Amino acid sequence: MRTIQWDDGRDCIAMVDQTKLPAEYTTYYAETVADLVESIEVLRIRGAPGLGGAGTLGVALAARRNDGDTYDAYEAAVREDADRIATARPTAVNLSREVEAALGELDAATSIAEARERTLTHAKAVCDRDVERNKRLGEHGAALLADDDTVMTHCNAGALATVDWGTALGVVYSAHEADKAVSVIANETRPLNQGARITTVELQEHGVETTLIPDNASGRVMQEGRVDAVVVGADRIVLSGTGEFADGAVFNKIGTYKHAVLADRHDVPFVVAAPRATIDAETSVEDVEIEERDGDELREIYGTQNAPEDVPVYNPAFDPTPMSLVDYVVTEVGVFEPPLDREAVVEDTATPAH
Repeated sequence: MRTIQWDDGRDCIAMVDQTKLPAEYTTYYAETVADLVESIEVLRIRGAPGLGGAGTLGVALAARRNDGDTYDAYEAAVREDADRIATARPTAVNLSREVEAALGELDAATSIAEARERTLTHAKAVCDRDVERNKRLGEHGAALLADDDTVMTHCNAGALATVDWGTALGVVYSAHEADKAVSVIANETRPLNQGARITTVELQEHGVETTLIPDNASGRVMQEGRVDAVVVGADRIVLSGTGEFADGAVFNKIGTYKHAVLADRHDVPFVVAAPRATIDAETSVEDVEIEERDGDELREIYGTQNAPEDVPVYNPAFDPTPMSLVDYVVTEVGVFEPPLDREAVVEDTATPAH
């Protein structure tokens, strides 16, 4: 099944429960908006494109679970639920963006029945489009890789971070489809180990040669000349800022910036793979809220105490990587070299550099 989709039989959202991986591959059914919000917060569904799918499907769910004596009362209730969904996680722009787009279907509807039909049809189309654009993105990115290249990646930017196929790992999958023997070095991605728990599972299922390393070994394997490219996804790409962020930044899982610095030091190409829906041309770097997560993610490891219960913890989920450290940005319309031109990467008439 897809990472997230609408289950017509149950009339609700079905998703892979990523909190159970790698021990169990199970399906979770979000039957209420509260179920979906909780799923987003605990990372049952995650990844910027995956959260975009959750956002659009969430509005459809809210449209079907709410009612009202008048259409205005009904619409107000749906919008209240939609706001809860959109703000469940702040950094990935896809979530709020797809919620807002789906709410446009409420404006176009004239009855509750029509609103329910329109939001669900819209959500299914958005999810289909995510798969299509990720496959196009993968094909463009695969052109940057040579036969026998070894790619380092961080966190999970594969099928389980999207509706299907993936962004950074989509590049790897497309390279394999093109008969390139690309292998992967995956960082474990502390503190929640998405690289270890999720990325390695995906890659092995796709038959990709994979080596798992601790996050702190990334510099060592670059020193050894074992990495030909670092390819990561993105939760938000912005095009403006101040100081070192004058040309914008890529917001991705915490640790991405460190790997970008190391790649720059060792002359390893640093590639960001993300659909254009992840590009936020309206916000500057300084205005992006970086989610800070519960300190117990560090104080404990799978329920076992790992640090003093009262030790202060700083646990940001993302960091900004300056565009000066990015060699290529791959989208569904092509490969671009920073600094990124707003019209080129945002508008439908975009013309890639390669």
